[in-house]
Amino acid sequence: MVKHGLDPAQLTRGERMDTSALRERREASDRFLDIATPQLDQLFRLVGLSGCSVFLTDAKGLVLDQRCGDGDESAFREWGLWEGADWSEGAEGTNGIGTCLAEERHLIIHRDEHFFARNAGMSCIDAPIFGADGQVIGALDVSSARADQTEGFNKLIAASVLQTARQIEADAFRAAFPRARFILADAEDGPLVKLLAVDSDDIVVGATRGARRAFGLAPSGPIERRPATDLLGRDESEPTGFERGERAAVIRALSRADGNVSRAAQALGIGRATIYRRMKRLGIGERDA
Repeated sequence: MVKHGLDPAQLTRGERMDTSALRERREASDRFLDIATPQLDQLFRLVGLSGCSVFLTDAKGLVLDQRCGDGDESAFREWGLWEGADWSEGAEGTNGIGTCLAEERHLIIHRDEHFFARNAGMSCIDAPIFGADGQVIGALDVSSARADQTEGFNKLIAASVLQTARQIEADAFRAAFPRARFILADAEDGPLVKLLAVDSDDIVVGATRGARRAFGLAPSGPIERRPATDLLGRDESEPTGFERGERAAVIRALSRADGNVSRAAQALGIGRATIYRRMKRLGIGERDA
């Protein structure tokens, strides 16, 4: 790789970060790790018995956390894919983690597609994780040490990796706006999480990477505060995915409140007058509950 001055035949591996420095990097990402932990556990329960290990990195490709079976530990340690290791493209050339972060997309790097010949025994399935500000905060990796790992099996695992990365991203977004109400687009609408965070005045205060792209907002950083209805297109003849999600949320709240509008408004964290306005805009009658 000319860009990074790497030799594909190089046998030596980069040194792992020492324990003290790794602890500092983990502490800097402690909130991210807390949110991701249950999802990593769940994903490993799904793929661990097939010889796969699960890794979570920060935005620079440093491995922060992992789940690995006892029988596979020696293989991954030998490859250098372990906590404290740098798997950015600058360190390892083309590889699942580094290339996923560099290109900001989910991908599969199968065996000899790796840049270094010494990594050709691995199959790596990766997906980026975006933070509440729209920037990449890490990568989720599932790598296999099995020589019989097929490309077809990789594709099956890839769906679970992407779904888990999206769930971590959604959980991190919700945690970033603890007092907000959230509007969700259709779950099957593309590979990115599409969530809007809306305050009690129906002003959009946050948007995931997918929502930013869908509504033409700034790809990263703070977003311009604007009424949710300005983004949701209330004058369109057909409701958007967000409108369908909002309508479903209001109807659920009314149902749980046995049709009591005041209780439904309280459950949604909005005023009684606000919920009546939304019901009128969304075509919801009290009997719809």
